[in-house]
This record gives sequence, structure tokens and C-alpha cells, in this order.
Amino acid sequence: MLAYTFLEQGTFKLLEKERPVILDDRDAIVRVTLASICTSDLHIKHGSVPRAVPGITVGHEMVGIVEKVGPAVLSVRPGDRVTVNVETFCGHCFFCQHGWVNNCIDPNGGWALGCRIDGGQAEYVRVPYADQSLDRIPDPVTDRQALFVGDILATGYWAAQISDISPDDTVLIIGAGPTGICTLQCVLLKSPKRVIVCEREEQRLQFLHRYYPQVLATTPEKALDYVRRNSDHGGADVVLEVAGGAETFRMAWQCARPNGTVAVVALYDGPQQLPLPEMYGKNLTFKTGGVDGCSCAEILKLIKEGMLDTTPLITHTFPLEEIEAAYDLFEHRRDNVIKVAIEIGEKS
Repeated sequence: MLAYTFLEQGTFKLLEKERPVILDDRDAIVRVTLASICTSDLHIKHGSVPRAVPGITVGHEMVGIVEKVGPAVLSVRPGDRVTVNVETFCGHCFFCQHGWVNNCIDPNGGWALGCRIDGGQAEYVRVPYADQSLDRIPDPVTDRQALFVGDILATGYWAAQISDISPDDTVLIIGAGPTGICTLQCVLLKSPKRVIVCEREEQRLQFLHRYYPQVLATTPEKALDYVRRNSDHGGADVVLEVAGGAETFRMAWQCARPNGTVAVVALYDGPQQLPLPEMYGKNLTFKTGGVDGCSCAEILKLIKEGMLDTTPLITHTFPLEEIEAAYDLFEHRRDNVIKVAIEIGEKS
């Protein structure tokens, strides 16, 4: 089968590999029908994810059809259309039992797919702990509607959940990239008093104005004054930092009101500074970490009901055979790209 493979820092290559097989009774083999490229894949390519294992197939955003299941798998059967969770998790350890599946202690737990074990930018993928890691796609929901459920949409949903948003809140979202837009959709489900999005790129601001005219927008250089003028208590009640840029972490705590909440959703390339003397007296609550993707079934239900729709994020589509061109487009942000879908067909 064809599989896009991490060879060494700076090098991915489309290779022929053996199809995956069941290695554990709780495994499933999924025939991938649609995948996508995530910024985290670029982090692997450029050496920002030390856990990534050279030789693995990359990719952790995918949907497909169950091909085969191990004898202990109960929730899915061959022929089921499924989303694949970015996190594989055992479901039994202390962290899984508390819903903190990103911290699953099993060797294949947490973010493993496309990082420590073979992922889904390939024709087939082995998914450990299939009962927890796969969710059946309701019949009316298309592959394109479901594509981001297991990763960036789960991230946005989790971010909105941990932020404890109330109807009286002013919420600031820093970053209007793909994960930022998914976070925005999930924040809007909470019906806060107002939402402000901070974004630098004109194309993304145009996307915001087109699809979310009810949302206020500003740019980084104007953000602090803008948020203070458009909030009730001198800053945002809740800030969600989704950009992961050089200055966005500082912007997040500066734009929060005293006793506000800052949820850090972004994955950074390097360490960030927490200047406690400058922050003294703000009494902020920080919530950080990787997504705990426990709500994929709920997200699929919301998509089915028309409450969430991320299909406008898919601006380009390539076949797997042209994935290198897709990566080049996505990495260099050409042609107003937001997200790229990779169509995958079984080879005879």
C-alpha cells in the first residue's frame, strides 16, 4: 500500500509498505477513505516533536471503513464508516478513567497515530483500542463533514469545555487557523455575550467576516486596546490561545481581565515565558495541555443536527499520489489554503 512516511528530520516520502495487520485483540484495521494534513505533521517534519519515530507513516486526521477487527472489539464491525480519534487510549488506566485520555499510560496511548506508530496518510491504518478510538459516522454525515472530528474539531470542543464559558462572558480566541475556527464554532455553542477573534492574516479575516459576521475581529497590534474597549471588565473573561506564535502567549494573559481564564490550546515550537512579576495581581487561571478527545460521538451528533459544519475549511483536495504537492501547498500557505483533504482509494 502507499503510505506517506517520516524518514528523518525535514524528509517525508510516499513509499510502498506492507498493509497493517491485527497485532492485539483490541485492534481494528481501517481502510482510509479521506485524510488531511495537520500543522502537527509539519512539527514532526521539522523536528519539533521529539517523540516522533522515524519510519512511521504520518497522519492523524482521517475517516474510513472498518476492514477487520480483533476478537475483543465490540463497538464496531467490518463495513462501518468511522472517524479515527487522534488519541488512542486504553480506557482503563487512572487517566482514562478520569477522561484525561491524552495522558493514557499504555505504550500506545495518547497521541500515538502518525507520531509513534503508523498513522493514516495511507491506504490502511491499524488502530489500537478500537472501542475507544473509533466512532461510527451517522449515515447522513459525509466523510468531509466528519474529517476533523477526531482531531481539530475535538480540540475545539475540548477547549470550549475546559474554559467554563458563561452567557455573560466576553471570549477572546487568538488565531483563526483551522483549529481556531473549530474552536470558534464550539465556543459559539456556549452562547457567550460576545466573541472576539484575533488574527493577523487578511485571508483568514475575510473567512471570518464571510462565515461568522456576528463575531468581532481584530489584529495582533490592536488586540489589547480592542479587547479592553469591547469587554465589560477591562479584558476578556476567557481567552483561548490557539495560534502558538512567538507573541501570542503573552497576548493571551495580557488581554485577560483580572481573575480571568486563559486556555492554552496551541502547540508551540519552543518554550514560552511566564513573567510572573508582570502578572502579579491578575490572579489568572491557566488551563493547558493536549486535547482529551472523549467527545467524538457527541460531536458527530452535533454535525448530524446541523450545529457544527467544518466543510468550508476544506479548500483543496488532492489524491494520495499527489500528497507531496498537497504538503507544499499547505506548508507555504499558497492559494488561500486553509485545510487540504487527501482522497485515498484502494489500489488493485
